[in-house]
Formats: sequence, C-alpha cells, structure tokens
Amino acid sequence: MEVRREVLGGEHVDAAIGRATPFTEDFQDLITRYAWGEIWTRPGLDRRTRSCITLTALVALGHLEELKLHIRAALRNGLTEDEIKEVLLQSAIYCGVPAANSAFAAAQKVLAERDAREQE
Repeated sequence: MEVRREVLGGEHVDAAIGRATPFTEDFQDLITRYAWGEIWTRPGLDRRTRSCITLTALVALGHLEELKLHIRAALRNGLTEDEIKEVLLQSAIYCGVPAANSAFAAAQKVLAERDAREQE
C-alpha cells in the first residue's frame, strides 16, 4: 500500500479504497498486492522507467482515464513535462498517431490542472 500511495497519491488511493464494495474489494486487494506490492517494488527498474512503460501501455490500449492518473504519477515519480512529451511522441510511432493524439490531449489537461493548482 505504501508504494501505491507514493506513486498515485494518498487522496486517489483513499478514494479507490473508499469506493470498494463487496463486489470490488477483492480486485482492490489484487492490484494492491500484485501491481504495487510485487511489480512496482521490484529492484530491476526505477519508478521513472516503470512510469514510462506504464504510460506507453496505456496509450497503446487507449485507456485515457488511467493515463491521466499515471501522468500525475509520472510527475510524482520525477518525470519532467518534456520527458512525458517524449514518451508520448515515441508512443505515436509504435502505438499510432490517433492514440498519441488522444494521449496528448489527456496529458495537456492534466498539466493544465497541475499549473492551475500551483497558481492558487
């Protein structure tokens, strides 16, 4: 749970856990144990690299809401706006221009929200 909170932010994790129902609580347990407890804690890749891979996979699959979440996570993991842009440009070639176009729109929204919060 610690890594999940560090990467996604406590507010998101608390909301996800809070929305769990008897039907979805096993799924929340699964992703906490396997994604965050087994994969994200492995020593072979740092969190920045794992974020790059995750962004690319989400672009390829067209999971834009999850992509927004992981753009915020990538920023939390130390990726710069320019590095995120490079990941999305790379994804345009390997995942397709329409997928990258949608990803850039999602990223732009996340970055604008971040900028607005920082100006408050």
